[in-house]
Amino acid sequence: MKKYQNIVIALIIISAFSSCKVTENKSEKTTVNTLSFVKTKGTQLVDANGNSIILKGTNLGHWLVPEGYMFKMNQVNAPRKIDEMLYELVGPDSLQVFWKGFLNNYITHDDIKYLKSIGSNHIRLPFHYKMFTDDLYMGERNAGFKYFDRLLDWCRQEKMYVLLDMHGAPGGQTGDNIDDSYGYPFLFKSKSSQDLMTEIWVKIAEKYKNEPLIIGYDIVNEPIAHYFNDELPYLNHQLFLLYKRIVAEIRKVDKEHTIFLNGSNWSGNFDVFEEIIDDNVVYEFHKYWFEVNQGAIQQYLDFRDKHQVPVYIGETGENTDEWVNDFRILLDKHEISWAFWPYKKMNNLAGIMNFKEPEDYHLITKYADSDRSSFAKMRENRPDILKIQKALNDYLENSLYKNNFPNKGYIKALNFKTD
Repeated sequence: MKKYQNIVIALIIISAFSSCKVTENKSEKTTVNTLSFVKTKGTQLVDANGNSIILKGTNLGHWLVPEGYMFKMNQVNAPRKIDEMLYELVGPDSLQVFWKGFLNNYITHDDIKYLKSIGSNHIRLPFHYKMFTDDLYMGERNAGFKYFDRLLDWCRQEKMYVLLDMHGAPGGQTGDNIDDSYGYPFLFKSKSSQDLMTEIWVKIAEKYKNEPLIIGYDIVNEPIAHYFNDELPYLNHQLFLLYKRIVAEIRKVDKEHTIFLNGSNWSGNFDVFEEIIDDNVVYEFHKYWFEVNQGAIQQYLDFRDKHQVPVYIGETGENTDEWVNDFRILLDKHEISWAFWPYKKMNNLAGIMNFKEPEDYHLITKYADSDRSSFAKMRENRPDILKIQKALNDYLENSLYKNNFPNKGYIKALNFKTD
């Protein structure tokens, strides 16, 4: 009898997920693309006619690289850990349906239309290297181009640029949760990881070499956390050598696209750039949680002026409206292109878009933060499965654009339109 009860429960779970409204990708009419390739010219980015372009936009964080804190989890804070925890709660079939709903709902064409309407001219798209491998990732294998092409189709219709950002690299480039690694930046000591990373970027460049919607290739996000500063000279040199290798390989198949290179130490340390390795490179820094003043960005202005190259801040924000306004004004004053982080997050005022936390969602976060060190503890702490199911279904529904609400103070701070 217990066996049959389990089967009935499983069918109820799968049925509940299947009944959740999911926005599928439909074939849509594609408009003629009028955007041109963007190149560097001295300290500026320019279009094909030589007109200067200052990038202003946001990051589609969490969509293709789920983050624990954006799910309101503390201990479960990397994609593979999130996947494992949700598996424990609802099982493999329902988990796959959840990821499908998440990928289809969290970012849609409506989100891109909205971003265009308020004044954003580009999107930075974080992605995980596993999307270009046979590894099962968010319920799919080798799904990278599927989601890239979907976003590019939307952005083509809205005439918005896209920056492709490898947020999680093979072996791990940061050594923390954000790169889905194992606590150390093994990328810089693993030839196989470097080979795979290079192979993926060449594959991307081959496919998109004639696509001007893509403003550039952001080779790797926030390499080398500060935890490893005792090895920083060595790791910096390995990162520089990897940059040289990947840029050289990309240039064999794609001579048009701009390359974006992050500094080390969460992108803030430009000592990694031992020399200028290509004449179409933007140098990227990230910066959070500091007092806004000229000194906070002076080293990047000095680097820009010394080498006559553009700089770009690929991530910043997660702060008050007043702080965002002050920093955005400083960046605009110095004509620094920017992308604030993130676009959308549940129960969050420090971003462009917000949505409501579902009822009983706290049961998921409570379980995520509980002791799951043994099977006995998992069984002891696992909450009611049907309540979890409903909370996850409601999360998918709430994350849809039509159920979101903009943070107008934050949007105003970015000098974007609020009406």
